[in-house]
Amino acid sequence: MKFLPSIKLALKNIQTSKLRSFLTMLGIIIGVASVITLVSIGQSSTQSVTNEINNLGTNLLTVNVLDTDNGELKDTDVEAFKKLNGVKDAAPLVSGRVMAKNGQTTTQVSVTGTTSSYLTIKDLSLTNGRFLADIDNEYRQKVAVLGSETAQTLFGVDNPIDKTVQLNGTSYKIIGVLASKGTSIGQSGDNIIITPLSTAERLLQTLTIQSVVVQAKSEEQLNFVEFALERSLNSIFHNNTDSFSVTNQQDLMETMSSVSKTMTMLLAGIASISLLVGGIGIMNIMFVSVSERTKEIGIRKAIGAKRKDILTQFLIESIVLSGLGGLIGVGLGFSTVKIYSMITSSTPSYSLSIAAIPFLFSLVVGIVFGVFPANKASKLHPIHALRYE
Repeated sequence: MKFLPSIKLALKNIQTSKLRSFLTMLGIIIGVASVITLVSIGQSSTQSVTNEINNLGTNLLTVNVLDTDNGELKDTDVEAFKKLNGVKDAAPLVSGRVMAKNGQTTTQVSVTGTTSSYLTIKDLSLTNGRFLADIDNEYRQKVAVLGSETAQTLFGVDNPIDKTVQLNGTSYKIIGVLASKGTSIGQSGDNIIITPLSTAERLLQTLTIQSVVVQAKSEEQLNFVEFALERSLNSIFHNNTDSFSVTNQQDLMETMSSVSKTMTMLLAGIASISLLVGGIGIMNIMFVSVSERTKEIGIRKAIGAKRKDILTQFLIESIVLSGLGGLIGVGLGFSTVKIYSMITSSTPSYSLSIAAIPFLFSLVVGIVFGVFPANKASKLHPIHALRYE
């Protein structure tokens, strides 16, 4: 039996019962569309996380103090970090939230106290004014650099340079405004105020450095620098490793990507169950079709059709049903991803494999679940089939 006439016959049968055929394909359509949507969104999210961490810098290490009972980080410790082999620069940090006020406008904002090195280590840039200088920290100057969102909130379209902002009731002179950095791992880099370290310690009433951002000279030296930092920290915190942590940006990126990929595969696996359910629906309809066309099968066998001809015909009809459902599912999946990207302003992730794998899987489902009814039809005895009522 030739394939092309069989495909035409299958399409003709679908046309004669459009609603039943559509409902039969619905499981396949939903399954393919779900797999494409979930995998595309998952890959898009993975790429987004990777980009965010890359924006933070791939040669950065962050030292966090978790417990000060066994030791504290001081300015001299940070200076010692800078002298370690492989270290390019380091910036101490203290942070907290304060009430910022300009005229009648008041907002809660995150304040970070640091040094001039922070600008280059975090790859920040300014749209206006200047960043902190070493002399600001040395003389505890009451100066502040605003994040772009904070500047917009407090001053609108006005230029805030050389104006003052009230932080917890104390006036600080604005010396610069940062360019927008966006959001990284759920934290806004624009809703922030940066002040000299010594000034922030007084503002936040703390004398303890909470964390240190350390920049390695290259990504290749990151593990070596991490080891050297941990050795120094063990000395400061008397070998109590629970008192501090060192976060490697590359490790963080690999962990986030791994978690994201695992979740994507898990969701795709769950969505694939719809394909199996759709396959059972196709098998059910094909059994019904065999019963409805028993006399037709008997006539064909009586005029010379062989068992393999009947088997092939019903198998092709099953594959055409699942394949057509797969194609509609591919279109629906891509449309859903497009709408999602428009709503969330994210970049959709399309690839041939994302569409090809679920589509080919739908064809396999059509073959597997079409074999049983096709085999039943092919085994019908022509005389019994002709007598069937």
